[in-house]
Amino acid sequence: MIRRDLAEEEKKCQEIKMQYQNVQRAVFLSRPNRFVARIKLDGQEEICHVKNTGRCRELLIPGSEISVQRSANLDRKTKFDLIAVRKKDQWVNIDSQIPNRVVEEWIKGSGLFSSEAVIRREKTYKSSRFDLYVEDGDRKVYIEIKGVTLEEEHAARFPDAPTLRGVKHLEELIRCMEDGYEACLIFVIQMKGVRHLEPNWDTHPEFARTLKKAKEAGVRILAYDCQVGEDYIWMDQPVPVVIQEGRSR
Repeated sequence: MIRRDLAEEEKKCQEIKMQYQNVQRAVFLSRPNRFVARIKLDGQEEICHVKNTGRCRELLIPGSEISVQRSANLDRKTKFDLIAVRKKDQWVNIDSQIPNRVVEEWIKGSGLFSSEAVIRREKTYKSSRFDLYVEDGDRKVYIEIKGVTLEEEHAARFPDAPTLRGVKHLEELIRCMEDGYEACLIFVIQMKGVRHLEPNWDTHPEFARTLKKAKEAGVRILAYDCQVGEDYIWMDQPVPVVIQEGRSR
């Protein structure tokens, strides 16, 4: 029975696993701007595209081991995309484009919806475009997804830089609830080893206050950590969301 359960779990993980191709290890040197990093790969200095416009200061430290993906587009100015960074003894995925794909694959078997649910990407509601929209019988649900890469003292914190767009999304999710829809915000913590997720009161108190308001309005707030390697990521376990004013101070 145990062996069968483990086999079924492994099969499930493989089905929802986001696997990168053409990945190599490198060393981070510097970040001249938000979009570009200087790296050392096979003894040669290269320019790499950073798929995350957040600060990532606690991750992108000169000398850090990173994983990069070689682009299939030979006409690109940068040959590589920065995928993940090794922090102490674990990998942290910093690809800001991957959380939406991870959630879309995960949600099909999450139990949140039936097998007949229809999932649509980038559905517009009023002045916001939400990452996912799900229709499941009479249920109509707008879902916004936020990737989280900041960890401090075993707490995942969002955001790592002020995000007016994030505040707007929360306000629109509240309006969805007021108009009779369901609304959900999913934090994808792109690493393991955190005890809980909390809003970053120091960096953007307005987002933190609006998150608290959204929860009180009935918006469902979820957070999940991820299994992460140098060339893969998948959603793993639920993580408690703690919205307590001043918690991150």
